[in-house]
Amino acid sequence: MAVAFGVVVGGLLTAPAASAATPVAELDPSVVDDFQLKTTDDVWEGLKNDIALVESTGTVTKVTPLSVARSAQHRGSPDLCHPTRLDPRYVPDGFCWDRTDDTSSNYDEKEGGWVPQGLTASHDADPEGTVDGHHLYLAGWYHGTDGGQNEYARVSIVENDNTSVTYGHVLLVTPTAGGSFEATRDIHVDGMVWYGNRLFVANGAELQVYDMRHLWKVGKVSGNVGVDGGSSSALWHQWAMPMIGRYWTGDRGATSRECTPGSGTTVCLSSLSLDRTGTDTLVSGEYRRAAGGRIIRWPLNAGVALPTAKDGSEIGTAEAVRAYTTPVWSMQGVATDGERFYMSGQCPEGWNDVPADHNLAYSCIHHAKPGEAPHVLTMAPRMTQNLSWEPQWGRLWGLNERIDISNGDRVIFSIDVSP
Repeated sequence: MAVAFGVVVGGLLTAPAASAATPVAELDPSVVDDFQLKTTDDVWEGLKNDIALVESTGTVTKVTPLSVARSAQHRGSPDLCHPTRLDPRYVPDGFCWDRTDDTSSNYDEKEGGWVPQGLTASHDADPEGTVDGHHLYLAGWYHGTDGGQNEYARVSIVENDNTSVTYGHVLLVTPTAGGSFEATRDIHVDGMVWYGNRLFVANGAELQVYDMRHLWKVGKVSGNVGVDGGSSSALWHQWAMPMIGRYWTGDRGATSRECTPGSGTTVCLSSLSLDRTGTDTLVSGEYRRAAGGRIIRWPLNAGVALPTAKDGSEIGTAEAVRAYTTPVWSMQGVATDGERFYMSGQCPEGWNDVPADHNLAYSCIHHAKPGEAPHVLTMAPRMTQNLSWEPQWGRLWGLNERIDISNGDRVIFSIDVSP
């Protein structure tokens, strides 16, 4: 998702000035009641049956997230390899991708490339902070060609043990009737949360659900997708993960990208994070070029690791419990420690000289409790996207999408914001 701009001054676009009078404002409950994650049983049953049929063919093998990370298909570096502008008071740390993933671009007119968006980790998946005793990180990428977006998507599963970084890429797929599958299309991976065995993937007005218990190693690595001739393949990926269910915030028949941030009841899910303080909630944020994006809390049923159905069933339509509007411009990600929100977005005037090429502008991380005006916590890497809160260590994680095909400019970072 590209970073947007503020107002035009002298031919250049600049960020808005900070306003001490504009708070993160809570919306009236009567408005919040209309925000829903809708679903129906037939969607889940159909996908469940199609997945079972694929697995019955013997053409895919179930594997664990740790095995994908430890395959060392790719090796990153266990440090922040590019300038970040993160305030050293917050003890910045993190890691980098290999050169191929650091420099990939969706502007190749023939083959296209990958751009990162969503972020989650084992600190979301389990209250202890690890899965199978290891710290794992997941990043979501969309694939585009010639400047386009949303052709299909992958998830990187990373192990970072502070001395080495290894990872593998998993294609997100949708099972089809007859015992096969296809690449999930029209998907931006706006945000992700790993919750128990589930992987929630935000996609505009849609919340897709995948499951780590159906993480497949395919039979061969080729450009085909699906089951054919007694084997399986996943568009040059060694692994694939099928969608098990989905929710939508508007009409079921509408396309996943049909939503207007900041208005209406069809909420845009532009980012995701998890809050385990009190009752578990999924926190979504809306990207809006100006101020006024909404932050929404959705209740989670820990017993089934899904949004809490309003009718008490295991799978059903869920209603938002609280919502807010933010004065932060171009909010790309939002996370919370249970008390305050951390929001990645445009830097206010005075924090960042906006260069002629907006791609060179650094982001800012703002913070505020509900009812308070946000203040800049620190500058952050260019085009910072999703944020994720690690409660076990009081660290805030993020990643950025900045495209630089010559030198790279992507990091996965964390800062210590514990009291």
